[in-house]
Amino acid sequence: MEYKRFATGIVVRLERGEEVVSKLKELADKENIKLASLRAIGAVDEITLGWYDVENQEYRSKMLHGQWEITSLMGSITTMQGEPYLHLHITVSNESYQAMGGHLESARISGSFEGIIWEHPGTVERVPDPETGLNVLKLSD
Repeated sequence: MEYKRFATGIVVRLERGEEVVSKLKELADKENIKLASLRAIGAVDEITLGWYDVENQEYRSKMLHGQWEITSLMGSITTMQGEPYLHLHITVSNESYQAMGGHLESARISGSFEGIIWEHPGTVERVPDPETGLNVLKLSD
């Protein structure tokens, strides 16, 4: 992983073989990022997508293998219990130009990854929501 800090955020590049979610969490921890939005593109060869079943309050996962282009990765960095919390969604396409997407659980870089993280002043904490089972933004005191 290589990155460069600017006044409003960070540009990051991940290398072949690196895992996206763990590297971005490592970066958020190292750079003390408390609130940010991010976008990225790249290529992966192993990816696990999640889909949330609200009724049963559980994620369902699907692993994809092969060559996949990241056509869009977007999300947020907040905190939960003071630790960085990444909430990422991704859309990927295959050689037939078919797209799949969902919550990003993990992805291994096959080519490259380039992302931009825009930091925002302040901190937003996440808390468990018993009604949905999701970790939601806490915006009031």
